Amino acid sequence: MANTEAGQSAARPAKAASKVPAAENTLRILKLLASRRGPMAASQIATSLGLPRSSVYHLLGVMEENGFVLHLHEEQRYGLGISAFELSSAYSRQEPLSRLGRPLLASLVDVIGESAHLAVLHGRDVLYIVEERAKNRPSLVTDVGVRLPSHLTASGRAILAALPKSQVRALYPNAAAFSARHEVEGAIMKYSALSSHLDQVRQRGYATEHGEVTPGFGSIAAAVTDHLGWPTAAVAVTFLEEKLAADQWPSLAARVQKVADDLSVRIHGRPAR
Repeated sequence: MANTEAGQSAARPAKAASKVPAAENTLRILKLLASRRGPMAASQIATSLGLPRSSVYHLLGVMEENGFVLHLHEEQRYGLGISAFELSSAYSRQEPLSRLGRPLLASLVDVIGESAHLAVLHGRDVLYIVEERAKNRPSLVTDVGVRLPSHLTASGRAILAALPKSQVRALYPNAAAFSARHEVEGAIMKYSALSSHLDQVRQRGYATEHGEVTPGFGSIAAAVTDHLGWPTAAVAVTFLEEKLAADQWPSLAARVQKVADDLSVRIHGRPAR
């Protein structure tokens, strides 16, 4: 029996070598970086994939030129670049995430009587892919297809807080990366302020926004995360701040978090907390 099994094993055809090894190895590097919580050194990438360092450096150079990886010079490591984020966001903009999220948002709106939306990260912006408007509530700027700077919005802050700090720093390398829609006291206009704010978001598990997008309107948001804990989107509700007392924000945030957790599970992810 053992000889027969050995003969059968030897008879199995070996896996065919790739006819496009550079393309295959490029995809392997992207998949490896996507599976990690933070950037990696080129030598670590080469070791993990069993590739020559010279080949890895060459491929990383091409990927960096095209925006798929970022070289963090101070750390001597590589992380995913804007083009990789755009690919992820492009997937998120398609039907699966919208179809799964829309009924959850509709149920949330029915319960709380406020408008809700689902947004994904697109470069340094958030892109709104679902909006469920509550009855007798005013229209909002956060309509489907609208893009807003992520550091100004509760949705964007929820997503940024779930990213590794090095990725956030790569997205906001200098003061030119920050913008404001209008003057607001305490507006986030530099990285140190953003970093401090995101620490608070991580501690309490949800993000807030107070009139930075539209004066008088506040928002609460929570991240939707995949199986690796990576933020795929954010669920948010927006309301007139004068209609919701400060002590009611945590209970509303709990409802938003529950919907974000439910959507995480539906995409085979895991809740952010």
